[in-house]
Amino acid sequence: MIRFIIQAVVTMAGLWLSAQIVPGVDFTNNGSLIAAAIILGLVNAIVRPIMVVLTFPITVVTLGLFLLIVNAAMIGLTALFLNGFAVDGLWAGIGAAIVTGVVSWIAGAFIGGDEKRG
Repeated sequence: MIRFIIQAVVTMAGLWLSAQIVPGVDFTNNGSLIAAAIILGLVNAIVRPIMVVLTFPITVVTLGLFLLIVNAAMIGLTALFLNGFAVDGLWAGIGAAIVTGVVSWIAGAFIGGDEKRG
């Protein structure tokens, strides 16, 4: 449970930074930002694995670059579920996916993984 909360906070930071940097990504208030981070976490846990499996052939052909489109689609799906979060088009979604991914990558470097200590 604590891992989900940490991931939601990191995702929230990535989405906030996306709204600041990427034109076309907007939030109406902080509650929408929190809800978007939680919904995106749920969408990534449930829908994204299905999409990754279904789009595996095109992901292989594009050497993994199609995963940006999948991530952008997950952010767009989150925007469909939430009125206070807006993503205007595919390019805004791709920009938000890149920014959120980079923030998650940097946070993961500082937080660390699930290595066993012994």
